[in-house]
Amino acid sequence: MPGIDESLLEAMRLPGARGASLVDWISGLALGAVGDAPGGDPEATAAETAELARHVAESGSLAPAGETAAPETETPVEDMIVTTADSYHLLRFVSTPFDSTVFLHLWLDRNDGNLALARIRLAEMADRLVLG
Repeated sequence: MPGIDESLLEAMRLPGARGASLVDWISGLALGAVGDAPGGDPEATAAETAELARHVAESGSLAPAGETAAPETETPVEDMIVTTADSYHLLRFVSTPFDSTVFLHLWLDRNDGNLALARIRLAEMADRLVLG
C-alpha cells in the first residue's frame, strides 16, 4: 500500500498534472506536495484549498439524499472540481478509519489533462493511501 510520497508521485504521472498535494483541511497544512503550486506557493495553496474543502466538508446541505447529517467519519462529498481558464483543480477527500480530515489536491493543465481519467485515478489513490 502506497504512502503519501508514492501517491503524490503517482498523481504526477497523470496526463497534464502540474502539481499534487495531500492537505489537512482542519489545519490548512500540506502533509506532502510535489510539482508546482498555483501562484508558486505550496503553503498558501494548501491553506486556501483547505478553506474551500472545510466549507464543503462541513456543509449539511450537501449530505446525501435522505440523510440529515453526514456520518462522523466521512465528508458528505467525495470530490470537488474547480475549473479555471487554464486548469482544473480536483480535490478528493480521503476516507480513513479515524477522523478523516485530509484530501488530495491535483492541479491539471486544462489543455493536456484528462479530467475523467484523473478523477478515477485519484479516487483509486485515495482508497489505497496509507496514512501514518
